[in-house]
This record gives sequence, C-alpha cells and structure tokens, in this order.
Amino acid sequence: MALLGARQVGKTTLAKTITKSQDSIYLDLEAPEDLLKLSDPSSYLSGHSDKLIILDEIQRAPDLLMVLRGLIDKKREQGRRFGQFLLLGSASMELLRQSSESLAGRISYLEMSGLNLLETGSLRADLLKLWLRGGFPDSYLAGNDDLAMDWLENLVRTYLERDVPQMGFRVPASKLRRLWTMLAHCQGEPVN
Repeated sequence: MALLGARQVGKTTLAKTITKSQDSIYLDLEAPEDLLKLSDPSSYLSGHSDKLIILDEIQRAPDLLMVLRGLIDKKREQGRRFGQFLLLGSASMELLRQSSESLAGRISYLEMSGLNLLETGSLRADLLKLWLRGGFPDSYLAGNDDLAMDWLENLVRTYLERDVPQMGFRVPASKLRRLWTMLAHCQGEPVN
C-alpha cells in the first residue's frame, strides 16, 4: 500500500504508530544510515520478509520499486498477498507514474489529507480555527495564531524553494510565490 499526501499531514506519524502495534521495520529514505541498509535491497528486504516494511520518502529511491515488484511477486506465490510494504511519499505525479508502472496490480493508494472538521470538533471556534490555520496538524495545534502562521510560512517557503524545483520547474521562488498568492485570492472561484 502507498500512503500519499502533502508534506506534514501526518503520514510518518501514522506509520510510526503502526510500528508500535505490528512487527515492522521503518526506513527513512532521506536518512543516510537507512539508505546504507538498502545498498543490497533484495537481500536486506528478503531478510525481513516476515515483517511489514515501511519505506518513508519512497520518491527518493525510485529504483527500489522494481526490487519491490519481484519481492511482492515471490511472496504472492507463497500465499502472502497483503501487508508486505507500506510506502510513504508525497503525492507527486512522478511517484504515482513510477509506482503504477512498476507495481501495477500490486499496490493500492490511500491519500491522506490534513485535519478536517470531523477530526477537530464541531464547535464554531473549531471551524474558525481550522479555516484560519488550515488542516496541517502542526499549524492547527500551534499555541497561537502567530505560531501557526510562522509554521505555514516556512512550509510555503519549503515548497517553493525546494519541492517545486525538484519537480523540474525552473521558475524563481519569488515568481512562484506571486502566482501562489494570486491563486489563493481566487479561492472558491473558477481559475482560467
């Protein structure tokens, strides 16, 4: 299964919660020590085939998807059809394309969004707080509105300066911020 969603919506927190109730291994593919464990991915992953293997930031290691395909097929032949791997990643178009090509018929997707009103409460104050701060847990749960806005500003900066260029768009962050701001002003309106 692939758990997809924007940065900071709680994918890793959910995965680490799963590790407490199920025999599993968590690997962060942005951590050098975890990448080192996967220098021979077939051997390492096969050696832990009795556990749920959680691979966080899977978009960082797209070549791993072909290895997973072989391991999944091998376990399917032995009767284990589910619960081998939990892949976490941002819902990038490239990740979706790569995983759908490599793991066609072997993967299901679950999109994780931010908090919604059913999760935060049904009071008017909860609605206003959610509307102002958004559904990102760290922003929603911040001690005050100023801290929430600072957190959101840092998130936007990360998207514009790091994530968008990684997708291949070579546009200055300042121009992207202007576009982002213009689109935000059109909230609830059709965008042409």
